[in-house]
Amino acid sequence: MRPLKIIVSGGGTGGHIFPAISIANAIKVLRPDTEFLFVGAEGKMEMEKVPAAGYKIEGLWISGFQRKFTLSNLAFPFKVMSSLHKARKLLDDFKPDAVIGTGGFASGPMLSVAARQGVPTLIQEQNSYAGITNKILAKKVDRICVAYSGMEKFFPKEKIIMTGNPVRQDILSLEGKRERGLELFGLDPNKKIILVIGGSLGARTINESIALCLEEFVNNNIQLVWQTGKGYFETAKQNAAKYEDRGIKAFDFIQKMDLAYAVSDIVISRAGASSVSELCLVHKPTILIPSPNVAEDHQTKNAMALVTYNAAIIIKDSEARERLKEHAVKLIKDEAACSKLSENIARLALPDSAKVIANEVISLINNRK
Repeated sequence: MRPLKIIVSGGGTGGHIFPAISIANAIKVLRPDTEFLFVGAEGKMEMEKVPAAGYKIEGLWISGFQRKFTLSNLAFPFKVMSSLHKARKLLDDFKPDAVIGTGGFASGPMLSVAARQGVPTLIQEQNSYAGITNKILAKKVDRICVAYSGMEKFFPKEKIIMTGNPVRQDILSLEGKRERGLELFGLDPNKKIILVIGGSLGARTINESIALCLEEFVNNNIQLVWQTGKGYFETAKQNAAKYEDRGIKAFDFIQKMDLAYAVSDIVISRAGASSVSELCLVHKPTILIPSPNVAEDHQTKNAMALVTYNAAIIIKDSEARERLKEHAVKLIKDEAACSKLSENIARLALPDSAKVIANEVISLINNRK
């Protein structure tokens, strides 16, 4: 049996990158000799995160089309032509057995060219409201893996398979990791801990709201593990410095998310698809603050998919600065409410997503031979 060759394309945010890496890792478990080539967008975070995960990546000169007029939109047609040309060259040189797309602008040219040349293609849609790239690709690709029911309104029904969202493998088991987490973050095991994650790029509203909460957290013996993103980190570091000996810790990016989840009593998060999937798997009581700056308000839809089952609390972005402090302190002190949220969110978990998608990719390849 010859080694497989697979291209994985997608990126822009961690919500597209980490599922892509998880799918590749799952395929490697089934077929260890598989050769991968990732394709991302030049200058985006995948150009750093993918090599850090041990995979080779090529970048396309591509970015999104802005809804309002900007000078960058004038370059958009040239970027598309350049990216299609490079995608064709990568396909001809690498000769993949399949091409996988996880969303983001880079996956558009790559999947379009692959489908046109008859290469088996699969896309993975993380959100409850489909992204524009995946909606465009839907008619061209062979299979569409989704995480929410009702996606027939975006995609051809016969192509859809419900898989859930792939997540980082290390978070699938938190058993016995609390002690290591307490040591890593320098926290007191006798005090409650809040974990704040605004997404891989950070979230200004959440960061500014948390800055307003610090004194209240300290006064209530609550510790904080605060992932800020790079843009807000220096400000957060200064705000946290005066409370560092009281367990207020700021980080621009947390590599060991399994340990961060393991120590947390509650989580405050955006409602990106990957974050929601991870929270279901780690069974943490959660306050979601959906970003209003995403297409079709899909983070609110992701959040409501949990809130409907009393599996999370939602606070509007516009109300977070005013309401987060009260809700966070109240929740972390209410063990019955935490227990109920934890129990309900656990029921929504789909733990084997990456493996299901990996099997689907291999099945597509075998059926095409």
